[in-house]
Amino acid sequence: MGTQNSSVIVSKKPPPTPKSIINQRFGAKATYKVEEVQDCSQNGSAGLGILQKVPSLYSCTLELPEFSVLSDICKRKKDAEQSAAEKAIEKLGIHPKEDNITPEKAWDQLVSWLSVLFSNEFLSSVHPVSCHLRAALHRKGDFHGFLPVSAIAAYDAKVCSLCKCIQPEAASSLLLAIEQIIRAAEKLSDSLILCEDHLSLKRLNAYSPEIVLPLSKSEASMVESIPVQVIRVPSSVKKDVEPLTLNVSFNDYYLDVIAHELGLRDASKLLISRPIGRASSDTRLYYSVSNAITLCQSSESHSNQTGVCENEFNVRASYLSGQEICGDVILASLGYTWRSIDLCHEAVSLRTYYRLLAKKIPRGIYKLSREALVAAELPTMFTTRSNWKGSFPKEILSVFCRQHRLSEPVFLCNSLESQPVLQGSTGLGGAKRNGSDLDGASTGQIVSYKCVLKILSKHHDLIIQCSPKESFKKEADAIETSALKVLSWLTLFFDTLDMSAEAVTSASKDLDILIYPEQFLKEFRICLSTHHQFQSIGATSHSFLACEYMHQQNNKLGDNVCFSKIDDQDSGVTPSTGCIVCLSYNIALVVVVEGKSIKELIESSKEFDFEVGCGAVFPLLEAVVLQMSIGQSASIKMELPPEEYILGAAVNSATIVTLLSTGSCFLECHITLLQVTVPLEDRMEQALFKPPLSKQRVEYALQHIRQSCATSLVDFGCGSGSLLDSLLDYTSSLERIVGVDLSRKGLARAAKVIHQKLSANIDTKLSSNKVKYAALFYGSITNFDSRLCGFDIATCLEVIEHMEEDEACIFGDVVLDSFRPSILIVSTPNYEYNPILQRSALRSEDEEDRETCKFRNHDHKFEWTREQFCHWATDLAKRHKYGVEFSGVGGEADKEPGFASQIAVFTKKDDTTILKTEDVAEDYEVVWEWNGLDDTNLGSAV
Repeated sequence: MGTQNSSVIVSKKPPPTPKSIINQRFGAKATYKVEEVQDCSQNGSAGLGILQKVPSLYSCTLELPEFSVLSDICKRKKDAEQSAAEKAIEKLGIHPKEDNITPEKAWDQLVSWLSVLFSNEFLSSVHPVSCHLRAALHRKGDFHGFLPVSAIAAYDAKVCSLCKCIQPEAASSLLLAIEQIIRAAEKLSDSLILCEDHLSLKRLNAYSPEIVLPLSKSEASMVESIPVQVIRVPSSVKKDVEPLTLNVSFNDYYLDVIAHELGLRDASKLLISRPIGRASSDTRLYYSVSNAITLCQSSESHSNQTGVCENEFNVRASYLSGQEICGDVILASLGYTWRSIDLCHEAVSLRTYYRLLAKKIPRGIYKLSREALVAAELPTMFTTRSNWKGSFPKEILSVFCRQHRLSEPVFLCNSLESQPVLQGSTGLGGAKRNGSDLDGASTGQIVSYKCVLKILSKHHDLIIQCSPKESFKKEADAIETSALKVLSWLTLFFDTLDMSAEAVTSASKDLDILIYPEQFLKEFRICLSTHHQFQSIGATSHSFLACEYMHQQNNKLGDNVCFSKIDDQDSGVTPSTGCIVCLSYNIALVVVVEGKSIKELIESSKEFDFEVGCGAVFPLLEAVVLQMSIGQSASIKMELPPEEYILGAAVNSATIVTLLSTGSCFLECHITLLQVTVPLEDRMEQALFKPPLSKQRVEYALQHIRQSCATSLVDFGCGSGSLLDSLLDYTSSLERIVGVDLSRKGLARAAKVIHQKLSANIDTKLSSNKVKYAALFYGSITNFDSRLCGFDIATCLEVIEHMEEDEACIFGDVVLDSFRPSILIVSTPNYEYNPILQRSALRSEDEEDRETCKFRNHDHKFEWTREQFCHWATDLAKRHKYGVEFSGVGGEADKEPGFASQIAVFTKKDDTTILKTEDVAEDYEVVWEWNGLDDTNLGSAV
């Protein structure tokens, strides 16, 4: 029996240090000067005149734009810097969050802090609210000096924290925060003036000229106008978002300019959302308070109801902000920050808007992390941390939860200890073990991990629980896999937003996920209306292409791929599952108008890499790359993805919007394959063996061909034809060669290479090659086809480990009982040799992978020890009246740990092969044939 230990991991950021707070506020404008204040001194206490070294002490001076502070004396330089930063944030009025603060105490602190905000000293500080106060002094007429309460609620973190302590609902309702600020201001009637509409505040006594004049701008800068690009988001989803330009001058209060654009008299009734996107960003939504909204004005009233909005509900703005918003909205990035007393601004374009939308869904978060909104896809599997590109699943899930105002993900990790397994036990995800660890010693207890993941709402209601069945050697791998499962399900949900509660529940079972539909749909109800608008263009082509891609068996290319050109030169280096490929690409939108094509670049990358077989790019791109070799180029014609990806990727989104509405559109992707990094298995073998093990296996097969004078050979699991291709380079007695595989892309590659070589041999009249017939069959090697019965030699090299163990046993029975070759050669990795291979292949920076790499290839379902392989082969030969001998390549038989690739050679004892009438079957599909001088075509399937 195994033992189990549990740990809880909450994906939560640690609280910011004082230094990080200063860096966020001031950036490069904050400078630290550390000095040593105590050097080696003479210790005379013993009276011996001996000099002893005393540890040095340090102080730090932190210089900010407006003032400087000196730290306490500290033993370490880092501690001195933190001490200086702590003193600075205290002077700036930034106080750490107090735990267990009561509402009554929060009220007192809010009143006290509001008094500080309107003090003489605060006006000259670098706090964002002080910048708003100075700007308010430039307002004209009745608005002079009045500061909108919404500015305090939006830009003062301490006020927000206190309002939340008073009433937790204020965290998600700006109106509630405004109400509490007004109630606090009513207690300061002797120093503050409350505007008639109760949404603006002003000092009762004006600031003295001695304070105001040094802070005033020059007349030249006062009239300077700044054009700021913003976005209007209409409340009606029938209207498109549109770019606007606001002209903001220093003698205008920028909030008034935004308010005028929304049809408001002034900024007093302008509401400001939280930052959208990055927490450090100042991109916000600006919207109006409806006349139907009534705030509780009495200091005695304390209601959760702040009013009812009669304007049309703005679905898109509410979705972006996580708050309920009515009416039209301005999306802009401008305001005052801690880093500058000047008005800071950035252009907000259509591209910005659609990238914000993309960041609300898991696939979009991953695409943005790779800067490939069109090309990249969220991978369907987590293989190794070294092969994963872009943000990791756990990080993506945390971002997703923050974007949707959910609680941070909770990971419950269980460590399982069990006795080692000696025979054929297969555990998923790398938990399978035999009797030895990586160093060949007894392991005793084996530790593996499982991770349960819980997603909770902001009110801590459970909405998703993932309980994967797989176990992992490393806790981190268990966490990342559980996170990816949830991300994969969420991606499915966003692809089909109209899922019913029943569909939500049933679709999650395959991913070991339990959904609580009522709570889940409550949290994501706004998503339904927002993302549906993007389904009109492209008809959800990403999910369509993925389904089509799987439907076309093993990546067979369909009509939606157009090879405008593939270079004829073949370098011979092609990718396969597990490879890391690097390519350059350009993706353009092509619009056909009156028979003419207009192209507009959407996305490009000079170096883009991904792991083949993980679904990390759109399926058609991977399918084409698998047909290429290094240095070749190709073009793909593809359907449109959802609109937010196109507009989020394009630099000139406004032009793209016009083109999309002009005529028939599609995307054209031009790619060039730059580099292929072979899977770990091949890297390990090439690092240690000269020639590589793959070539040694070919030579081993060739030796048996020559000894037996075989004239026919069938290669089970031929893949891209590497064995058949290599055999054609040697003189042999073979006249017929056949390959069988379940991968159409591999067979297509094999057909191209073998056809070229056989044709070249005929053209040059090479006498060493006697092959008269060659063919490639599509089908499973666990099925029988009578056309391949009775061959002289059958090979199955490094194939069975890619199958489940029960399938490997079925294959053995089928080939020896039904196909009945005279000789069968089977090779498979020797698990006991892996430590040597790993130590030779892993670099120093890959130390972490030494613990995670159990099998030679992530696609291997099992790897046998010598004892396990011997047991399988001996039992198989005995049941089917074959003799069997064991050998291998790489290493030595009489030296531990044996051969790197272990080989079993089965020899038929009975020379007769009887094929009964009822045994005649043609289960395989012929995809390519070659007959001597008859230069046939490659076949339609290829």
